[in-house]
Amino acid sequence: MSTPTHTPKKQAVKRTVDMQIIGDWVEPRSRVLDLGCGRGILLEYLAHSREVFGIGVDLDFAKVAACVHRGITAHQGDMMDFMRYFPDGFFDRVIFSRTLEELQNPDAIIQEALRVGRTVAVGFVNHGYWKNRLDVLLNGKKPRNEVYTSLWHESRPANPVSIADFELFCATRQIRITRRSLLRGDWKRPCRVLPNLRAGYALFDLTR
Repeated sequence: MSTPTHTPKKQAVKRTVDMQIIGDWVEPRSRVLDLGCGRGILLEYLAHSREVFGIGVDLDFAKVAACVHRGITAHQGDMMDFMRYFPDGFFDRVIFSRTLEELQNPDAIIQEALRVGRTVAVGFVNHGYWKNRLDVLLNGKKPRNEVYTSLWHESRPANPVSIADFELFCATRQIRITRRSLLRGDWKRPCRVLPNLRAGYALFDLTR
């Protein structure tokens, strides 16, 4: 099985689709907290397209510095510690965009996000995607395809999660899924049939 080529242009297209969907969910001029904000690309987009008041949190100092360079307010540090400073429902929306898989304690952090935010948007790569399953079965090693683009020693996540995993988690924690957007492996076309098998990327909107 050949190793796919993943260009920066293809990755940029995926980032654009992700941002557009989240942008459609965000109310104009709302208060938004982006956990694991990276270099602030999403918050910058929301600031321009939805006029949000946004704050980002990331552990990586260089990424926070990049946020500041973009004119985005960002905090360098632990996201759980940061959220403890805010009262219930302070933010209109909390966002985990490609952050969920990297969290050390996703259960506790999602619960805290649902406390400080009225709604929570979660986006993640679907570990149950059929090419991931096939790569493991045939090659016996970490999947590498349009969904998982990096080698094992370069890669994240630490906690791979499938759509079925996440929906079960929400059901057992009595978290309400108000809407979801499931995309095929190209991250452009919607996936309406057998999403845990056929969707490459998932976005969920959560509330209590």
